[in-house]
Amino acid sequence: MPSTIAYLANLFPAQTERYVVDEIGELRKRGVTVIPCSARRVLSGSHSDPDSWVRQTLYLQPLRLKTILRSLRFALCNLTVIQVFLRRILFQGRESLAKRICALAHTFLGIYYAVALEHRHVQHIHVHHGYFGSWVAMVAARLLGIPFSMTLHGSDILLDPAYLDLKLEFCEVCITISEFNRQYLLTHYSKVNPAKIITHRLGVDCAENRPSTFRTRTDTSSFIILAAGRLHPVKDHAFLLRACRELKARGLQFTCLIAGEGNERRHLERVIDEFDLARDVRLLGQVSHDEMHDYYEMADLVVLTSRSEGLPLVLMEAMAHEKIVLAPEITAIPELVSHGETGFLYRSGSLEGFVAQLEMIHDNRVALGPLGRAARVYVQHHFDQQKNLTSFCDRMFATLGAASATDNSAPQETVYEDPVLQ
Repeated sequence: MPSTIAYLANLFPAQTERYVVDEIGELRKRGVTVIPCSARRVLSGSHSDPDSWVRQTLYLQPLRLKTILRSLRFALCNLTVIQVFLRRILFQGRESLAKRICALAHTFLGIYYAVALEHRHVQHIHVHHGYFGSWVAMVAARLLGIPFSMTLHGSDILLDPAYLDLKLEFCEVCITISEFNRQYLLTHYSKVNPAKIITHRLGVDCAENRPSTFRTRTDTSSFIILAAGRLHPVKDHAFLLRACRELKARGLQFTCLIAGEGNERRHLERVIDEFDLARDVRLLGQVSHDEMHDYYEMADLVVLTSRSEGLPLVLMEAMAHEKIVLAPEITAIPELVSHGETGFLYRSGSLEGFVAQLEMIHDNRVALGPLGRAARVYVQHHFDQQKNLTSFCDRMFATLGAASATDNSAPQETVYEDPVLQ
């Protein structure tokens, strides 16, 4: 098993990706030295616990002049390693010109990352998501002569799989969070060795996410709908607002709470005004993990309206709170939500079907109590955080340990003696 691992994310720490923190913590419990790394720097005040994570994280941006100069020299000394990436970017594939230009920039960032890590005795790089950070990790790993692995979630496979063929070819292990994702990868990337693609589900803390022994709400006359997720077009909160307009036209009393922040906020605010929903819908903005527990407790129903998803933690958390959930029947969601048994599904894009399910749940919410309890039991059995973290370490590093035992190649010697990036 590698004793020192660099753990790269596009942005770390991120409130919406607490699983990265959890995995790092579990690895450290096992005696592994983990260096948290982030392609982008966290903005001041954007994380609730900056001292414990921001200070120990290696940030690649903003770039530093001395390290840029070292990276250029490092690249010249390792042109044979970089050639395979340049050839793929410039002469192969069907990517757009914009994506090719970005890949060239990310190749340099991978060289920069390798220079930043070269004196830190890193034996393995793991990266979350298949976006540009995975290209950076791949380039750095090849330059340092060490393996890399990646965790793929959802949209990085279905919506933005740029250069995923090369990443799958060069990675030691590809972990993905659902069986749907694994089968998709095996179908669309048939040249990849199936043994290197492993399904590992994320999970939630079922002890932390539990229904309270008392209700924080005393007013049960209104129906409270909760949605949580970044305000991004793929989450399709506008679809939810159209449903709210229809519910209001039918005379149903409700309050819709939307937790999350993003660049769609202004558009959604305009839609709320246009649909005359100012008294019915509230955009809560970024909500802390602890505050979300309170919102789960007051909700009658938790909905998801995404066009594409991995395996949403928000649904797991809601189910652990014994809440009724309603989600589109897409991708891996049916692995979590069984229609009529642990929640409800609707045909993606069907406003009529979505509204019909909302009305049915509204009319039967008291009778649906046993379904909420069944949902919590299902999450406890299949999506418990600690069980899945233990499984993650066992499976991933058994594989990596076997790979390193048969790999006789030594990491590339370092070239320069300048201080590494701080």
